[in-house]
Amino acid sequence: MHVKTILLLLLLALATIFALVCVLLTRGRAPSTCQRQPPAQEDPDAGRSLVFADLSPEEMVQVVRYLQGHLGVQLVDASRAKPSDNCIASVDVQVPAKAEVLRFLDGGGARPPREALAVLYFGNQPDPNVTEYVVGPLPTPAYHRDVTVQKYGGKVPYHRRPALTAEYRQLAGFLKSQVFPAAPSFMRQVMDYDGDSLATLSAAPRGLRSGDRQTWFVVFQNVSGFFVHPVGLEVLVDHSSLDVSRWAVSRVFYNGQYYGDMAQLESAYVQGGVSVEKVRRAPRDGDFSSMKPRVPPAALFPLQYEPQGPRYSVRNNRVLFQGWSFAFGLSASTGLRLFDVRHRGERVAYEISVQEALSVYGSNCPGGMSTRYMDGSFGLGRYTSPLVRGVDCPYSATYVDTHVLSEALRPRRRRASLCIFEQNLGFPLRRHFSTLQSLYYGGLVNSALVVRSIATVGNYDYVWDFVFYQSGAIEGQVRATGYTSSSFLHGDGLRYGNRVWEHTLGTLHTHAVNFKVDLDVGGVKNSLVAHDMAFEVTRAPWSPEQQIERPRLTKRVLDTEDQAAFRLQSKIPRYIYFAADSKNKWGHQRGYRIQITSFAGDHVPEASSMERAISWARYQLAVTRRKEEEPTSTSIYNQNDPWTPTVAFADFIDNETITNEDLVAWITTGFLHIPHSEDIPNTVTVGNAVGFLLRPYNYYDLDPSIYSHDGVFFTSEQDVTACAVNPIACLPRAASCLPNFPPFTYDGFQNV
Repeated sequence: MHVKTILLLLLLALATIFALVCVLLTRGRAPSTCQRQPPAQEDPDAGRSLVFADLSPEEMVQVVRYLQGHLGVQLVDASRAKPSDNCIASVDVQVPAKAEVLRFLDGGGARPPREALAVLYFGNQPDPNVTEYVVGPLPTPAYHRDVTVQKYGGKVPYHRRPALTAEYRQLAGFLKSQVFPAAPSFMRQVMDYDGDSLATLSAAPRGLRSGDRQTWFVVFQNVSGFFVHPVGLEVLVDHSSLDVSRWAVSRVFYNGQYYGDMAQLESAYVQGGVSVEKVRRAPRDGDFSSMKPRVPPAALFPLQYEPQGPRYSVRNNRVLFQGWSFAFGLSASTGLRLFDVRHRGERVAYEISVQEALSVYGSNCPGGMSTRYMDGSFGLGRYTSPLVRGVDCPYSATYVDTHVLSEALRPRRRRASLCIFEQNLGFPLRRHFSTLQSLYYGGLVNSALVVRSIATVGNYDYVWDFVFYQSGAIEGQVRATGYTSSSFLHGDGLRYGNRVWEHTLGTLHTHAVNFKVDLDVGGVKNSLVAHDMAFEVTRAPWSPEQQIERPRLTKRVLDTEDQAAFRLQSKIPRYIYFAADSKNKWGHQRGYRIQITSFAGDHVPEASSMERAISWARYQLAVTRRKEEEPTSTSIYNQNDPWTPTVAFADFIDNETITNEDLVAWITTGFLHIPHSEDIPNTVTVGNAVGFLLRPYNYYDLDPSIYSHDGVFFTSEQDVTACAVNPIACLPRAASCLPNFPPFTYDGFQNV
């Protein structure tokens, strides 16, 4: 190589090294780990929110010990109980009466005694029944009182009890040992049954009249995502007897035909009298129903992080965020609920809670056509799913463990069953770009706090969110996902849904979700006011020969419960709000508006013998006087006896005056789901979200978010790159840190 060439290459190498050094020096040090800063908001609560707290594991254990020692009967562990046994079905917190709580929180009164509500099944006695006891005071119980008659007007008949997991296990054993062997040729040759290749899903309610306990079991291939693998066989089992040996098959259905029992089906099959539609056996992973990704991972999806740590705080059951404070909990039956919700120190809601999730199915198969799932009976809180970090919630969210005592003698820890996080929604809460008269930009980052739980009840997953905005608005929302339920496609099946696979009919169904919203706007006493618009025709004052149609404001006070009960598909005032007895600076009644987002299907006809059990779903909104004896819109006992409902919401509406009273809004949202091919392998949340907003309406003198620290404002005459003028300009420096993501863990498959 020539000497000049070597020298040139050396000079180029030195120049490259010098340039790299300069770049490194100008960049400075590598980003450091993000440092947490404690939230600025002070908490004056001093533990008072614990009055709403869920039971601790220690309290649950003490309640069980007390019941075992003071009822004078033997209590069997519900996880292995027979229908003829006595057992503890569940233990949950008994929230004190509102008047007692408010005296404690606001009036300096004594802390209400802490109590539990225990649900017991008494199958081993002459008059089997379900009894509810209040047990207290905790943590050392000394008394119990039977509240069943007080709550429901009488004892709860035993046939209304929600089925225990043990009963489902006994029913599965009955099918495997007694039912399927009665048709050996059919089961082997048509069903490819090998003792483990089939799974079942039960319909509900269980029968056609009060007192029934007969359940249709729909048979599927036992593969991943079995809900969309029907095989055409369904079995109706009468399990009303408390003696398992007396259970019997009442009817059998296969591919459009009904049979008296499995023996009759077997006989017809052997004689060639059965129209067979053999289903190709699916692999264990479910094939088309598998949720395993069909492609390998690629570029990482976007992540959120908090450069200075969370701007909210969670202590016990209490959350603080940007002027908001509230207590949270998780009821075993109804799921996520909030108490004592305050904005800028003033209570706006005493309780916001989920009440029920209803699904009504159509089909030309018996299991599908008779299904009306009331998921609170199964347990929207009990079946809360362990959350997967980074998918179910943002990776850096705060994850909260909860505990449940259901069908057991000891509590079970539900790891990461709630998550709490602040989320930048990616669009401004408000903004304006001005080029008229003056040049400026003003905007506010739309960052909100989310409290989330996800309940998996059978095939469906419900994502429950309560969202807190800096404008003073609260949103309640539910998104539905999971697997659609299905029927075997035969005959006129396409009248009831769409074909989604070779033998699979995605069956049409409705979703209806009920919420309880106990608003206290400017105090406990409120009225319900409706504002809307109407066009009026007038003459133009400056040109009387010309006509103008102008919108005007209409106002109406809704004085009674009947006036405040809005049927599902009826017209509802666009602005309907709880009004305080106080006024804002501009002379208007302070209020919080209820705004509903819903695409609900039609409600079950009121002529139906079971409609009263779900009569809350008649109304998109119903406002009633708050009563301690009307704590929930339904009951866990309605599922198995909807023909004689234990709680009928329609009875809450009796035309009482609701002016200047303590009021509750019962809100129903929902959507019609006609499953389609894109619901395979399972349903997405997009488009399947409904809920409501609670928005300040003349509650403040101006938008409270103007006091947010996240606001941005600059003019054409300012240096927009200066941090003192525009805090967004500081982001490259202030947010140049490495988020401290904890290692990924998941304990969701433990203790299933």
